[in-house]
Amino acid sequence: MAIFNDGIAETALPELALIQTDVLIVGSGPAGASAALFLSTLGVSNIMITKYRWTANTPRAHITNQRTMEIFRDIGIEDLVRAESTPNELMGDTVFCTSIAGEELGRILTFGTHPARHADYELASPSLTCDIPQTYLEPILVKNATMRGTQTRFSTEYLSHVQDEEGVSVRVLDRLTGAEFGIRAKYLIGGDGARSQVAADIDLPMEGKMDIAGSMNITFTADISPFVGHRPSVLYWVVQPGSNIGGIGTGLVRMIRPWNKWLVVWGYDIAEEAPVIDEAAATQIVRNLLGMPDLEVEITGTSLWGNNAQYATRLQRGRVFCVGDAVHKHPPSNGLGSNTSIQDSYNLAWKLAAVIAGQSGPELLETYSAERAPVARQIVLRANKSAREFGQLFDALGVTDARTEAEMIEAIEERKANTPAGAAKRHAIQAAMEVKNYEFNAHGVEIGQFYDSSAIVSDGSVRPAPRRDPELYYEASTVPGSRLPHAWVGDSAHKFSTHDLAPVTQFTLFTGITGAAWADAAALVGERLGVRLETVIIGPGQPVTDLYFDWAKLREVAEDGAVLVRPDKHIGWRACRLADDPEAALFEAMAALLSRVEASVLVGQPA
Repeated sequence: MAIFNDGIAETALPELALIQTDVLIVGSGPAGASAALFLSTLGVSNIMITKYRWTANTPRAHITNQRTMEIFRDIGIEDLVRAESTPNELMGDTVFCTSIAGEELGRILTFGTHPARHADYELASPSLTCDIPQTYLEPILVKNATMRGTQTRFSTEYLSHVQDEEGVSVRVLDRLTGAEFGIRAKYLIGGDGARSQVAADIDLPMEGKMDIAGSMNITFTADISPFVGHRPSVLYWVVQPGSNIGGIGTGLVRMIRPWNKWLVVWGYDIAEEAPVIDEAAATQIVRNLLGMPDLEVEITGTSLWGNNAQYATRLQRGRVFCVGDAVHKHPPSNGLGSNTSIQDSYNLAWKLAAVIAGQSGPELLETYSAERAPVARQIVLRANKSAREFGQLFDALGVTDARTEAEMIEAIEERKANTPAGAAKRHAIQAAMEVKNYEFNAHGVEIGQFYDSSAIVSDGSVRPAPRRDPELYYEASTVPGSRLPHAWVGDSAHKFSTHDLAPVTQFTLFTGITGAAWADAAALVGERLGVRLETVIIGPGQPVTDLYFDWAKLREVAEDGAVLVRPDKHIGWRACRLADDPEAALFEAMAALLSRVEASVLVGQPA
């Protein structure tokens, strides 16, 4: 029996035949499958289990933002994802209306498609947001993880685990045979969703509530291209009687495939008995939202789900970690769910790989919670705030207190009136639409994550105060903790993003021609620590040049300074100028970042 720092004792598993692996992953959704893919790419043996017989059978998550697409680019599957996705240019005409065939209340250009915002998105990343339903994304993740070495087992259910100082023993059930067996891993990752058994078993501390409102999904097939092809979008928001019930804010018609596969979301009162949605009821809801009472509709599925507002304040216990919806549970507003889940796994995977390879001290793993728990909190609060902000539109339309359908229609019609009240209503609607940018164009929320942990080594600088709204706008920086700024670099024959030069398989040091001494230092430090550490010298005459002079504007250090990039593309340390002893400075920073206590005392001494 082992007792961990939190005082909770673990008892031994019943004797079972144990399969051995470095990491066991529970769940094959975006969080679990991406964790498997990242670990296999890094050469870490892993087994991924799921109690289901195959991947997602409903579209679920779909918006795939720039940060996630950068990760897919790094891992070598961006082109596969793009081939199955709806491209950015077909995503953005987000419409608010009384029905798809009815009157428009307004449109917002979203996901960076407005000309005034598109430059922000283009300058920030080598990749653009796209739309790929979870039913299309999960098979790509699972297939590539398996091809790279993951042992993937479907119909295999996690039951329980115990952990000790050397690893985790997990009891699982083969749902095909009914037989139980054991898996012994050095580490366990729970990516098993919003009702995670792994998170419950390690008693992660949670803030907030589950099931605060009810929503239903109805998937259907119908060609409605004449009503949407001229205003292409993935989201059409419908204000109708009853649309203020449930957590989504309004009725939603969501494109799955242009323009014949769709999903509608409609609310229900979660405090009442759950509604029965048979084919007739589903067809009626679809026809009402579309405003097409005689449309031939093929209903392909229905489901009920709860809107949540809950996040974990700590994401791990001992050798067990949780990722994805297990630690952040929220409505789909802002499209942050699968993106944050994948980014959790990206943060964790390289740290596990470093510890397992003996390149880092185990304390590095503690930085997973330190870095990602604040992100979990931010996105849960933001997504729920975005859902509540639909209330401003209801207030502007004057339908909040409408008691009947006739009163609601009358209130909406008043926006057309040539009266002071009509003018005031039009102004209020415009203001309410502006607020929705915080849901649909929240660029800073999507890619502006900043980390503060022992895996970030300060250079004495502080994060600069934002010049613009930090939720709406991303501002590039190389202050340690920031995401690596994107700039196009290369030579006369090739063009690369700075992200392309800092792959997940290594640490990368960026410097300029007068900082060439950093390259020699990096080679020595990498050898001493047993870590792959590569140097990129940017400048004329080098293999990589600053093609548009953008890197010089973004690096925030002198040409002879250095920017150290972690495998997950966050700045781990920087030096504003060439140090008197570059090897000692870099060794000290790397040793601290990697929690190499035994190495940190060797600065200036032979390894």
